[in-house]
Amino acid sequence: MRPMFRTVLKLAAVAAIMMASPTFAQQRPGEGAAPAAPAAAQSSPPAAVQPAPAPSVVPAAPSAAAAESASTRLTISVPRELSPWSMFMSADVVVKAVMIGLAFASLITWTIFLAKMIELSVVQQKVRSALKKISDARSLAEAQFALGSKEGVLPSLLAACMREARLSAGISSDAGIKERAALSCAEIVRAEARRVRLGMGLLATIGATSPFVGLFGTVWGIMNSFIGISKAQTTNLAVVAPGIAEALLATAIGLVAAIPAVIIYNHFARVTKGYLELVNRASGAAARLLSRDLDRTHVGGGAMSRSAAE
Repeated sequence: MRPMFRTVLKLAAVAAIMMASPTFAQQRPGEGAAPAAPAAAQSSPPAAVQPAPAPSVVPAAPSAAAAESASTRLTISVPRELSPWSMFMSADVVVKAVMIGLAFASLITWTIFLAKMIELSVVQQKVRSALKKISDARSLAEAQFALGSKEGVLPSLLAACMREARLSAGISSDAGIKERAALSCAEIVRAEARRVRLGMGLLATIGATSPFVGLFGTVWGIMNSFIGISKAQTTNLAVVAPGIAEALLATAIGLVAAIPAVIIYNHFARVTKGYLELVNRASGAAARLLSRDLDRTHVGGGAMSRSAAE
């Protein structure tokens, strides 16, 4: 029994091995093609793998900052350079008018400066030279002869004294003659003061009003800048900077016109005061010569009356 049992076990093991082998599975009749799939999969080449479709990329929505900068570039035209000329050309009409007016005021200031410098230098030199020439004169006639036919304030003073002495001939009151001559000389001095101060009032006006005119242009330019901000609906510095720069340029031009005007006015006030002191000296010299002539006339008249009595 044991040999037979062993033989049966061996036959069962051999049958199991044969059934498990692929060759036996292919030779078995009546079986489907499903068990042969592993062999076919091993023998046939692998099929080409189709690539997976790429996922569609959805563009991200632009950020708020990018949209703001894009709208700013479209609505605001910023000049490439903030030079004074480019700022002037891109400024508002009112700001341009303010700048042109202040530039014209500055031109007037420097014109008055040059003209008054030449005028005051010439008249001061004339008065000093005339006073030096008549320093040794003993009478009005000698002083006029020393000056010749020159024109100026001192010849006018001498002529006024001579005219008053001629018109007052036969009047014995010397005090009245001197008083009337002093009044004539005072009128000449006042007229000369008005003449040399011509243009200084304009300098004072420019120096006092130019900063406020420039400030008006600044306020107008900043107001336009805020209006541009409200229209662009952005607080970007590129929107605000050009208008503020143009406004500040108006203030700068106002200071450029005002500061020299004030300095020049103060300078001419000192120079004019010194010149009027020279004119007063000339008036005093003419009054002294008139007084000498009057005293000499009375002395001569007294000597003639005494000689006639003898």
